[in-house]
Amino acid sequence: MAASAQPSVPPALSAEQAKAVLAEVIKAFGAPENAQRMEEARDNACNDMGKMLQFLLPVATQIQQDVIKAYGFSSDGEGVLKFARLIKSYESQDPEIASMSGKLKAMFLPPMTLPPHGAGTGGVAAS
Repeated sequence: MAASAQPSVPPALSAEQAKAVLAEVIKAFGAPENAQRMEEARDNACNDMGKMLQFLLPVATQIQQDVIKAYGFSSDGEGVLKFARLIKSYESQDPEIASMSGKLKAMFLPPMTLPPHGAGTGGVAAS
């Protein structure tokens, strides 16, 4: 077992740098080849949460890895998690990062619909 080089500390990015990387990740999701990969994964998942995790998440993770590895994050799932934690740490300080983070999550997480529970005051109007 080669578990020697383990101190993979995530790169220290300022809020501005994190915002730039986040913008690049969002842009990568919009690239035609990535959009097509995501669409195929979405089709395979058929709105099933378990299948979303099986098909969509790996594609979304790969797209993010391709971008963030250039910024010092490891090119594996752990690198994506560290990037996500870094972004999360800036969300409360920077509304633009919070907004971009929400936009990114919406690209690969299905909208969460709460089951009808109690009075219907918090419903979303469909138009």
